[in-house]
Amino acid sequence: MFFRKDYAAPGPGVDPDEPEKTGAARLVEILSLECGTLVKLNLLFLVSCLPVVTIPPAVFAMNQVTRMMILDQPVLCWYHYKTAFRKFWKRGYAAFAAVTAPLVFSGCGVWFYLGRAAADPILFLPFMLCSTVFLLTLLASPFFYGLLTTGRNVGECLRLALILGGARPHRAVPAALAVYGTLCFAVLALPLSGIYLLLIGFSLPSLLAGFFIRTEGPLGEKEEDSDASGS
Repeated sequence: MFFRKDYAAPGPGVDPDEPEKTGAARLVEILSLECGTLVKLNLLFLVSCLPVVTIPPAVFAMNQVTRMMILDQPVLCWYHYKTAFRKFWKRGYAAFAAVTAPLVFSGCGVWFYLGRAAADPILFLPFMLCSTVFLLTLLASPFFYGLLTTGRNVGECLRLALILGGARPHRAVPAALAVYGTLCFAVLALPLSGIYLLLIGFSLPSLLAGFFIRTEGPLGEKEEDSDASGS
């Protein structure tokens, strides 16, 4: 029973003609309907990450499932997670490398040049370059994973994510904080945050990031397209 259907159908007290909620009300609605699925998804993610080398496709599969929740699509947690993991594992590795490599190298560059720029002002130039790359990668990565779930090729997704990450800070900043901020806080708060990480520490940030990068209006399938064209 654990991995059977876990999406909510209209029941007593639910008006099928009621206008779709938006903004914070829509987020609360998603969380209330999908709270059980988020726990299942988080456990699936952690188990599939145990071999370590499977982390990239696991991250992609988790984002695929949380996107379905945001789009109000029926979610079969085990089936959809397993399908995304097996079918798109190459895309998962490409996405993980495209995000991790610039974060690691630019982060090391920031640390290296920051301590030396005071003695040699010319080193502020590579420090600023590394800082820009690091910040832009943080802001673009939620858009990148969201766009990858739409079926576009990786190169196009990367280009659009960089544009949206820089042009939509009001969405990119809360999305990045939802992912990286909560993760850093949870790691620093260990072992008190252990239960949180076990139950929803990865699936909930993925859901929040996916929600924040979308518009406040009804969640449609083509909203990333309209964002990109408006950039």
